[in-house]
Amino acid sequence: MKVAVLTDVHANLPALRAVLGELRREGFDLLVHLGDAIAIGPFPAECLDVLLNVANIRFVMGNHDEYFVHGLPQPQPSWMSDGEVEHQHWTHRQIDPTLRRTLAQWPYRLHDDYGGVPTTFVHYPLDASGRKFAPFMKNPTAAELDRAFALFAPEGSALNFYGHNHQFSDLHGEARHVNPGSVGCATEPIAPYTLVTYQHGSYRLEHRRVPYDDGELRNAFEERRVPDRALIYQAFFGGRFP
Repeated sequence: MKVAVLTDVHANLPALRAVLGELRREGFDLLVHLGDAIAIGPFPAECLDVLLNVANIRFVMGNHDEYFVHGLPQPQPSWMSDGEVEHQHWTHRQIDPTLRRTLAQWPYRLHDDYGGVPTTFVHYPLDASGRKFAPFMKNPTAAELDRAFALFAPEGSALNFYGHNHQFSDLHGEARHVNPGSVGCATEPIAPYTLVTYQHGSYRLEHRRVPYDDGELRNAFEERRVPDRALIYQAFFGGRFP
């Protein structure tokens, strides 16, 4: 069984198209998106439309997807700036509100046994309730991830996939913990994903990186006057946009 794992598309349509184009040529049995299909980028509605029409795809809930489904945290937390609030409201206005019912069905965790390899997919480690994201860990160690996953996944996994912090990581502890890296947010126009092939109780991982032309992305940020874009350029794209 061949499973493709993407995370954090973040409304970057050119990057998403590039990855899906390669995957169609490659072929796969299942595609899993690890959350945050929307926000940050200028194409939230378009990316949802593309993703929701992919055959054999499963989703888990990300924090930005959750904001669309359930609303922003109230009262406004200290870590959420006024600019981000404006950006989130803009993002939500772009999307057909009836899709809230669709995204509300996305689970916070997927767990299954693929070819004898128990595997967990989340946007980020969860608390013991399984409904709230754990506090952010900067550059977590394998041991820290072992403890974080054990808290909400007591059945255990050999292989854990997560996203959220946008940086690629592949660490071996009691389980193997893989963050494929954000498709939509990077300092260069390269979209990563991970391909895992399961067979007879074992698996093989391939980490792929797909280049794309980011001219359309840059133009859409300005033409659509995406709120908070100056900060977004610096924080999520390495300042490569003017």
